[in-house]
Amino acid sequence: MRHTPHYLMTDPDEVKRLIRGNPWATIVSPASTGLVASHYPVLLEEDAEGLSIVSHFGRPDEQLHELGQHEVLVIIQGPHDYVSASWYEPGDLVSTWNHVTAHLYGVPEILSEEENYAVLSRLTDHFEQGYPHGRSLSEDEAGTRRAAKGTVGLRLRVTRFDARAKLSQNKKPEVQDRIVQEIGTSNPALAEEMRRVREG
Repeated sequence: MRHTPHYLMTDPDEVKRLIRGNPWATIVSPASTGLVASHYPVLLEEDAEGLSIVSHFGRPDEQLHELGQHEVLVIIQGPHDYVSASWYEPGDLVSTWNHVTAHLYGVPEILSEEENYAVLSRLTDHFEQGYPHGRSLSEDEAGTRRAAKGTVGLRLRVTRFDARAKLSQNKKPEVQDRIVQEIGTSNPALAEEMRRVREG
């Protein structure tokens, strides 16, 4: 990402909050055949020391990525949107794009079959919990264990991260308020991130 010091997010707790709220990740590997990218849900390991996430790959993605053989980049994309210069003061004509983004780096650890099933169960339970008749892999453990064999679980202990919250901090307070009001109608999550930065 572009090096913009006043947009840096350096607090690991803020990065954790971003992961919790935006679990659909892009995973990029520098494989021997060239760059490879895949998209999977991730879960933050809440009880882990430091910053750690778990996920799974559908086979044969793990081979394409040469998973576990090198560092990978995991991109977490939070709320983002176009910011029109029409919301600025007269004469300020450079539109932009506001976003909250984190790049996580580390070498994935391949999970055992049992650990992978536990991660898949956690992922399912996590995302099903908001539904009135949410399902669980335990409803048919034998069948879901067979299906799980088509996946490979992973844990990524993040060794470093690069994160940005670019949210119009460089604009006057009254312009920031106008942007929040305009964006809030179509993208309330981004407007809320802008409010958090203002209040922080």
